[in-house]
Amino acid sequence: MFFTVKQQTVAIVQRFGKHKAIAHAGLNLMTPIIDSVVARLDLRIQELVVRCETKTKDNVFVQMTVAVQFQIQNPFDAYYKLANPRAQIESYVYDVVRARVPSLTLDQAFEAKDDVAHAVKEQLADIMDDFGYLIVKALVTDIDPDIAVKESMNRINAAERLKVAAEMEAEADKIRQVKAAEAEAESKHLQGIGIAKQRKAIADGLSESAELVRENLSTMSAETIMSLLLMTQYFDTLQTMADKSGTRTIFMPHSPSGMDEIYNQVQKAVTVGESLQASGVTSVRTPTPR
Repeated sequence: MFFTVKQQTVAIVQRFGKHKAIAHAGLNLMTPIIDSVVARLDLRIQELVVRCETKTKDNVFVQMTVAVQFQIQNPFDAYYKLANPRAQIESYVYDVVRARVPSLTLDQAFEAKDDVAHAVKEQLADIMDDFGYLIVKALVTDIDPDIAVKESMNRINAAERLKVAAEMEAEADKIRQVKAAEAEAESKHLQGIGIAKQRKAIADGLSESAELVRENLSTMSAETIMSLLLMTQYFDTLQTMADKSGTRTIFMPHSPSGMDEIYNQVQKAVTVGESLQASGVTSVRTPTPR
């Protein structure tokens, strides 16, 4: 009697319950009644997914998923030596995972999943080779801790990221403040130079004006000339303020007679300073004109 065997498949032929032959792919011949095909084995690579619950070193229970890819190398040993190969592989996966993972913390378990997979493959390869099976690959495809642990890990990660963001934001704010302070310092420096030049120009102008008035009006005293110049400067200041305000009129409490008072206070301050300097005092604080 003829029978066929599919590609990548073998058939186990027995005669009166005793192994007779292994039929390979194609057309095969056996004796009717005497011979019989008792099993057909798939030679393709197969995969077994094992989910194993275990505990880490920091007392966190996790579900670890291990995918084992295996293939029949010796059909005779695979059929006659091992009754349930999937249960055998699953038992060894449990043994390796529960021996390795408890020595690792949860973070280390995520980092060392390749080491766990390698240990599973080595353990299975040594054992299953005696039963005619080749272990092609072992993969740790998932590590699933409890939902509460996941949430706490997410909160820790979020807190770390917020901390880094706060540090970066504070550093950026520090840089902005330093740059603003440097810019303000430079601005004050330039402003001081401008004010100094302005005051020097005013002093030079007043000196030239006083000299011009003295040449043309030689009968005036120095005090009278100074009062006249101060009065002129006073009205020029009022005009400048009115121009800057966008109108030609400005109202403010003032009195022309205040120029004499300012002049007298300045003269008094100069006199006091000269007397103190003559007496040996090196630092003099002059009163501020009202």
